[in-house]
Amino acid sequence: MGLRFSVLCSGSTGNATVVSSDAATVLVDVGLSAKKVEELMKERDLTGADVDAILVTHEHSDHIRGLGALARKFRLPVYANEKTWAAMYKSIGELPDDQRHILPTGSAMELYDLRIESYAISHDAAEPVGYCFQSSGRKLSLATDLGYVSDKVMQQLKQSDVLVLEANHDINMLRMGRYPWNIKRRILGDSGHLSNDAAGEALCRLLESGDLRRVYLAHLSQEHNLMDLAKLTVNTILEDNGFFYQKHEFALCETYADRPTPWDEV
Repeated sequence: MGLRFSVLCSGSTGNATVVSSDAATVLVDVGLSAKKVEELMKERDLTGADVDAILVTHEHSDHIRGLGALARKFRLPVYANEKTWAAMYKSIGELPDDQRHILPTGSAMELYDLRIESYAISHDAAEPVGYCFQSSGRKLSLATDLGYVSDKVMQQLKQSDVLVLEANHDINMLRMGRYPWNIKRRILGDSGHLSNDAAGEALCRLLESGDLRRVYLAHLSQEHNLMDLAKLTVNTILEDNGFFYQKHEFALCETYADRPTPWDEV
């Protein structure tokens, strides 16, 4: 099997991703109720008992809503950095000390045959992170909830075979939308969310390395984006910069707010 994953749900209502190697299975975030995440895992022939650990990107509710309940039910170890633990502790309820683990930002851990690396991103949370996973010579990277792709993040994402990348909003839809200006300014800022245009520009830089084979566009706003629009915008930017499918064999893939993506063998 090697390395495989499924984005169980992705969007402004909730986020969760399952990553598996030959020997390990981890959940990244539990952003819907524990019951709903269990239902989504069941669609991928998994239960909470199959999970070896939960990794947390940051403390916003669309990433931790069901975390406490799921961790308690299956006695799962939970990994997050110290500032994220401090920010989310009251929201997730009590967990025994043996289930609470610190994974410092920028560090790595080995879970059986799965290597997990944490890296810093820019978002309006206590200390948000993204994760990279490596097993069997393959690399999967998750990069959502970030206001911009810094040079350090770009270095972290290089050599990825598959990438889950935020394409949160269409800039014009957001500017014309019903949100008050202070919320729009937050989303558009360096600690907000990645636009379709920014995602396309980041992919142009990554594709120069020649390793990337598939990109899943993720964390789309229900108010200010559409998957077809996100794919069109990103693809247009890629083509305008000379990246054509016949030259660079990669695919743009979809994620969903209410159902999991098929298993993808990285």
